[in-house]
Amino acid sequence: MDEEDQDTEQTPEAPDAKRDGGGISIGVMTGGAAAAGDRASAEDRSRRTGTPPPPDATAPPPTAAPGGIGIGVMTGGAAAAGADARAVDASDQLLDAPPELAAAVRTLREDLGMFRRTPEIAELDAGLGELDEEMTGTGQVRRDRLQWLRDRLTLGATAAAGLASASAVVDTIVQLTG
Repeated sequence: MDEEDQDTEQTPEAPDAKRDGGGISIGVMTGGAAAAGDRASAEDRSRRTGTPPPPDATAPPPTAAPGGIGIGVMTGGAAAAGADARAVDASDQLLDAPPELAAAVRTLREDLGMFRRTPEIAELDAGLGELDEEMTGTGQVRRDRLQWLRDRLTLGATAAAGLASASAVVDTIVQLTG
């Protein structure tokens, strides 16, 4: 073998080289995407409507290989494991909006009138207004909008987080989204 051939010679990979990062073990999967491997990529761009059924409590917990991912129940989203793993959840989940959520949102919007109009209060009020419009127009609400609102009200990002009406909104969101 000449010197030029030596420079371009391929070294065989170790048997486990392609399994960098372990694998993925999912107990129950009712939507979403999962990938494992060398150039793994998982993407969920689905559109789901309605409230998902509760997970099967009798499903055995998954066992993941060392360095991998173990997911008990997956009802959407994305999971990836591996050397260049990438997971993207760009799904759009619409949940049925219960009447108590609409009532709690309207009460919170009324209560916001007690506060000085700061940028945070204005952002919260605008988000609540969009949520109210969505519920009134379609009877449903986007899950990501509920998560945004829950984050604003539980992280104490505004003085409104301490209101009883804010607590009622958060409690209803938790019941709806789990």
